[in-house]
Amino acid sequence: MTGRADRTNDTTGRRAAFARWQVTFTRWKALGSRYALIPLRLFLGITFVYAGLDKLTDSAFFAADGSGSIGETMRAVRDSSAIPGLVDLALKSPAGFGYAIAFGEIAVGIGTLIGLYARVAALGGALISLSLWLTVSWQVNPYYLGNDLAYLMSWLPLLLAGASELSADRLLADRRRRIS
Repeated sequence: MTGRADRTNDTTGRRAAFARWQVTFTRWKALGSRYALIPLRLFLGITFVYAGLDKLTDSAFFAADGSGSIGETMRAVRDSSAIPGLVDLALKSPAGFGYAIAFGEIAVGIGTLIGLYARVAALGGALISLSLWLTVSWQVNPYYLGNDLAYLMSWLPLLLAGASELSADRLLADRRRRIS
């Protein structure tokens, strides 16, 4: 008799332990889902701020010609670009285009990091990545070696989901709810 009772208690104990494990797992899964995009936001935000600052601190970058200049880069990729007209437009004012890209990257990066207008920032990041892919890295073969396409795809989850956790957007939304 005691053997059967022990087995029943053992089975009941295992079921209870499994039920506790399921509850814990479900909580961790929900927590992981809520914060899943934060590493992506950090990576893209830091990368874009760094890329913009790197351009702004490189005196050769804004030159119309010469090694490492935006003008030289644009002329080098013009014939292999998917959209040569965009390259021609950039070549009308290489320094202006370079500053637009640099300040755009910084704005996108900061917006992404703090989560302010996160979807707008993600759209900006996606558009910068798309324009760089269609101009600068279009000719890379095989295509997956060109990093701009990977950046473009990385912006899409943030564009779709926004920055709901640890973000200025969340703080503003909570504030609006309290006021209403």
